[in-house]
Amino acid sequence: MVAKLHGRCVSAMDGFAVAGVAHSGAEALRAAERLHPDLVLLDVYLPDMDGIAVLRELRAAEEREPARPRVDALFITAARDAEVIRSALRAGALHYLIKPFNQAALQEQLRHVAALRSRLDDLGEARQEDVDRIFGTRPPGSRELPKGLAAHTADLVEGVLRAEPSGLSATECAEAGSLSRVSARRYLEFFADTGRVEVRLKYGGTGRPELRYR
Repeated sequence: MVAKLHGRCVSAMDGFAVAGVAHSGAEALRAAERLHPDLVLLDVYLPDMDGIAVLRELRAAEEREPARPRVDALFITAARDAEVIRSALRAGALHYLIKPFNQAALQEQLRHVAALRSRLDDLGEARQEDVDRIFGTRPPGSRELPKGLAAHTADLVEGVLRAEPSGLSATECAEAGSLSRVSARRYLEFFADTGRVEVRLKYGGTGRPELRYR
């Protein structure tokens, strides 16, 4: 039942599709070998082995088979022990969600995974600030805002962006949300720093290239 709920949550998101569902560690390993998913959602508590052991087996298989596509992992589990969480990180998990959580929290993590993959795909040679951004912006599962930013305005800017899947400039976002351009840019930069939006350059015929946020 829980697997079906998570599957529906994944399927409801643009850019995501459920490749397969497994109900044991052994089944998960076989499915991963057959389906080559980009991302695996893992529970720690499985009937035959724990999810951390599954992730370690996946990593070992990648080492044995260099041509095998690499898989990312996100834990969604009720396991709260600090040593278990440490083991998940050491095994290579991108993040760790503790049950119970709402659908929005899971979807936030999935958006972060997608943004992270896109950011890495766009990088040729990374600068230190690129690395700092990648390693320093794992979302905490909450919407904590820095001083000077308000939650209701952040929600407004997010809603404006979601209404335009192709992306907006800071000026367009400000106009759509009835905000100042400076204010809109502050929220957009915060979303970019936390991996919740993609930023791309749009080159026109003349003048400086324009930043587009999606």
